Amino acid sequence: MIKLEQGQLWKQGEKYFRIVIWERLAIQYKETASPDAAEGTLHAVSKKEFCRLIKGAELVE
Repeated sequence: MIKLEQGQLWKQGEKYFRIVIWERLAIQYKETASPDAAEGTLHAVSKKEFCRLIKGAELVE
């Protein structure tokens, strides 16, 4: 089981999801098209929603 942490980068298909703010029950993440892109869309979701979103995704080291 992988522990979610602030700053993690996840890749699913052609999309990247970076955890910007990690809280106990909520996560804010930025969705980008490349791993080093500065521009992207910011989303605020519950931790459960984020886990569903990244199901099958891989953690980029």
